[in-house]
Amino acid sequence: MTQSLIWIITLLSIGGVIIQPFKLPEFVWAVGGAVLLLALGLITPAESLSGIARGTDVYLFLTGMMLLAETAREEKLFDWLAAHATQRANGSAGQLFGLIYLVGIVVTTFLSNDATAVVLTPAVAAAVKTARVKNPLPYLFICAFIANAASFVLPISNPANLVIYGTHMPPLLVWLGHYTLPSVVSIVTTYLILRYTQRDALRESVAQNISIPTLSPGGRMAIIGIAATALILLGASALDEPLGLPTAVTGILTSALVLMRARKNPWVVIKDVSWAVLPLVAGLFVLVEALAKTGVIEELTTLLRTNTARSVSETTWLSGIGIAMACNLVNNLPAGLIAGTVVQAGQLPEVIKSAILIGIDLGPNLSVTGSLATILWLVALRREGQSVSAWSFLRLGALVMTIPLLCTLGVVWLYHLYF
Repeated sequence: MTQSLIWIITLLSIGGVIIQPFKLPEFVWAVGGAVLLLALGLITPAESLSGIARGTDVYLFLTGMMLLAETAREEKLFDWLAAHATQRANGSAGQLFGLIYLVGIVVTTFLSNDATAVVLTPAVAAAVKTARVKNPLPYLFICAFIANAASFVLPISNPANLVIYGTHMPPLLVWLGHYTLPSVVSIVTTYLILRYTQRDALRESVAQNISIPTLSPGGRMAIIGIAATALILLGASALDEPLGLPTAVTGILTSALVLMRARKNPWVVIKDVSWAVLPLVAGLFVLVEALAKTGVIEELTTLLRTNTARSVSETTWLSGIGIAMACNLVNNLPAGLIAGTVVQAGQLPEVIKSAILIGIDLGPNLSVTGSLATILWLVALRREGQSVSAWSFLRLGALVMTIPLLCTLGVVWLYHLYF
């Protein structure tokens, strides 16, 4: 009975996060589920605190990244970049599409996929409006899809990467050896499929005389801060150090310096940061801690070990595809938390770990409920007066996710066979 209640409360909480009944914020459902588990005695206070503590590195990482992203947006840095991209398109919708895609790769790689969804989306919306584009959705789709497709270029490209590996994060050079080629395949195939599906909308011409806004001193300082943050994170990753603390420190310092230079009240940045993400993540960590009491972690670990002993290749494919589908049913954050616990407990071959991480990162491109980044993208989209139905996204995602996922897993599998 206890195990059944844990599963019911967890599934209802995750369902609330995805569907948002009564238009309540996502964190209300995650935190509410965690509190209910505690109130019913299904999880002890010590276990709750243990679950929350497991997410410390993720909280620090998100705090630093959100401050960096919001500071850059306040200083109009991303509008400046988008205007340059629009001007360089020379009236070609295809070139504009490619340039925005390139900016999306850079932002995702060095600032995380959530930054791409939250910060780049309004910048792209402003750019296509300036370019007098009739149908802005093809360009806005880039922000959603590249946020997941490029999210395993570096460990810092997606907070889910930190969850999967936990304290066993590979050194940077090892990570690059494992994920550089799969990332290239993921990014290129996603671009080709997305470009092909949007080909009719990209036949129009776009405005050429684009005025470039002046970048403020604070904006220039934000560029320096972002570059410094990227270098520090790369160094921390290369030294196999946790990424959360350096991200938080550099994000706070950059934001403070930019605001002091611009003589602005810190509240202008603090008030617009999506702080609700932190209790959302904490609540999900507690839910996963409760699920661990049901024995699901042990069952999945045993299943993976058994299948791996029988066939590493088969387990690689099944793990990658299976976890990709699971992400679209329950969102990749809880799916990643469970998968991360299994990966860290299972002593699995690296090829299977890679397949699971790729499924967690790339799989969410199938549906609007697949990842936190996609949910944040939908929120940003609505602010710009645009909307995409779940069915429309699913029809597009069926191609944009499945083909790149299979190609990327194929590269991982072939590398395992021959190298």
